[in-house]
Amino acid sequence: MRYDEFLAQVRERGEYRDRQEAEQVTWVVLSVLANRISPVKAGELAAQLPGPLGPVVAEAGEDEPETFGVGRFCERVAAQTGARPRTAEWDASAVLSTLADAVSGGELNQLISQLPSGYAALFGKAELSR
Repeated sequence: MRYDEFLAQVRERGEYRDRQEAEQVTWVVLSVLANRISPVKAGELAAQLPGPLGPVVAEAGEDEPETFGVGRFCERVAAQTGARPRTAEWDASAVLSTLADAVSGGELNQLISQLPSGYAALFGKAELSR
């Protein structure tokens, strides 16, 4: 998936008014995600993302991962976007479900398996991919 396709899909799923808003939300969500996963996993994920998204994930994921659940994930997104936590959950789902379509099934499974239960739903998955 190309960068412009990724953002178009996020924009459609998130019902954002323009590409700039979709891009801002995408960068925030991916940065928060990268803070939650191991540096190795962040690097592997970054290698499969289009355009500047790879470096965003790689840089944000350089430090040791922090441990937080879905609620705290959405609070962090909300704090950076100025949205309410429920809106941030919508934002996270728009970005992460697009990410699920953009990376290989194996990469997605490895990513979801590093996260506590509850995250899979943000990726639009009830369970690991086949």
